[in-house]
Amino acid sequence: MFFHLELEHEILLHPRYFGRSLLETVTRKLFTEVEGTCHGKCGFVIAVTTIESIGDGFIQPGRGFVVYPVKYKAIVFRPFKGEVLDAVVKDVNKVGLFTEIGPLQCFVSRHSIPGNMEFDPNSNPPCYKTENEEMVIQQNDEIRLKIVGTRVDASDIFAIGSLMDDYLGLTS
Repeated sequence: MFFHLELEHEILLHPRYFGRSLLETVTRKLFTEVEGTCHGKCGFVIAVTTIESIGDGFIQPGRGFVVYPVKYKAIVFRPFKGEVLDAVVKDVNKVGLFTEIGPLQCFVSRHSIPGNMEFDPNSNPPCYKTENEEMVIQQNDEIRLKIVGTRVDASDIFAIGSLMDDYLGLTS
């Protein structure tokens, strides 16, 4: 799910950037350091929308670098258990499907794939398919899955998904 949150970040700036364009440099550095990263419990930062404030810089003793505290608002993506999302299959093997939901990596175990679908290692590329080949899931297919669990690290989020519910599976 997407949220619009107020976050904080510290920008470390070398003295050579001091001058007329100091605030522009701090702003540019915030965008490059924050967008596309993951902040554990907050989620993946998709885009910075506004900068609320840039605090007074603090000089680091002995180094000359300055640390600027910045408060900003950003759109973040944070998945939750029970959420239904569209994903792209990146790898198919006998243990299950490895998918990507934007920046999020999600694994769907073979035990969470409907029982009427079997892994076919002899097809090229490998796939999960029904006996009559009515439904075939292979690499680069778009599927709809349900998040059954997440694991949050300091700098990443991983998810476990399932296809064992109504209206889940191949979307195209």
